Amino acid sequence: MRQFTSVALSATYLCLALIVALLLWRNGGGWAAGVAALVGGLGLCFAVHGLILQSLKLRSMRKELDAVREAQRVMLSQMEQVDARMTEVAEAVSDDAGRSEALEGEVHMLEDLVQRMGQRLEERGSTSHARQEPNLRRHQSAALLDTVREALAENRVDLYLQPVVGLPQRRTVFYESYSRLRDATGRVMMPAEYLTVAEPEGLVTSIDNLLLFRCVQIVRRLAKQDRKVGIFCNISTSSLADESFFPQFLDLLAANRDLSGALIFELGQAAFDARGSVEARNMGKLADLGFRFSLDKVTNLDIDFQDLARSDVKFLKIAAPFLLDELAETDEGLILRSLPDLAAQDFASLTRRYGVEIVAEKVESERQIVDILELDIAYGQGHLFGEPRAIRDAVLAEADGPVADPAPKSEPPLRTRGGVGVLARRHAAATRI
Repeated sequence: MRQFTSVALSATYLCLALIVALLLWRNGGGWAAGVAALVGGLGLCFAVHGLILQSLKLRSMRKELDAVREAQRVMLSQMEQVDARMTEVAEAVSDDAGRSEALEGEVHMLEDLVQRMGQRLEERGSTSHARQEPNLRRHQSAALLDTVREALAENRVDLYLQPVVGLPQRRTVFYESYSRLRDATGRVMMPAEYLTVAEPEGLVTSIDNLLLFRCVQIVRRLAKQDRKVGIFCNISTSSLADESFFPQFLDLLAANRDLSGALIFELGQAAFDARGSVEARNMGKLADLGFRFSLDKVTNLDIDFQDLARSDVKFLKIAAPFLLDELAETDEGLILRSLPDLAAQDFASLTRRYGVEIVAEKVESERQIVDILELDIAYGQGHLFGEPRAIRDAVLAEADGPVADPAPKSEPPLRTRGGVGVLARRHAAATRI
């Protein structure tokens, strides 16, 4: 196409030069003038043609250069995207490798725990046989061991969660964890059922340790879902003092210390008061990793709050019936029997000075809520806010919103505003006296 264009232009230039030469010859210029005009016209035309072709070539080169530059920009952009994707894939592979190593470590530790339980059963079985005692307990313990082994293999060790809500909004902010085992038929075994067999065989510590692993797993799952809630997980002083279990568990938590804000270890008040130096030291190691503690089963409100602060205890769970029964009337107002020098309304403020929040647990009625709010308690737990549910239901189905009000119809809900609770009624009566 380009050659045809060049030939056509050359023919055009030749025609123009001939026309100019003929005009000069006919007007008296003679043959010499005609030939000179022909040659000069052809030279001028071809010079102009060269300039035009050069301009067209330059324009074409500019377009090609712009296309190359655009292709280069697209290529660089794609390379940046590929590099970013490769970085994400590398990080994901690294995270998966870390999680795989953590899960592998957990499996090894779980296998070690089950093996230790089997050794304990064999030791106790041989002792019972040597003493010629009835073998019923041994059979029960063997059945329990088989149940635990099957539960681990078939993933039938379930974790149940009960919501802990913030007051007065009743929005779920924590969960309390409970353990449940299922046998081969799917029947749920309550702790009271298998602990009666586990306690004589010395298996309670091992079972507690298994449940601690379940808590870590579900906290990791919640963190992956970006759920901004924490879980109270029971830990026994036996687990804290277990020389073979606790170092492994501490290594697991050190590798997952980013979960420290969401995992709260809970033990009873009596166990906390009776802890030894080993338990206290291991609690300190957990606190150094950022993990917090909670006390439940509170039976005495005369507490050393400085000791709680030193031990990183951040929550105090008190049963609502026990707390309200502790209220007593005096000439100066309502007090707590365990703390006669302190007004009842100031108890929550006192605990907050030491960084401890009160959780009113076992809340069953709306009337208790009114009294709890008058005591300025920030958290509540109980069947009124939700019963313990299996983790697959609690985490996957429940939205992090206000808890439904399951108050029975026979007892209409009371509103905080305008409601009259125990504190208000007793204070009014004391004022009239």
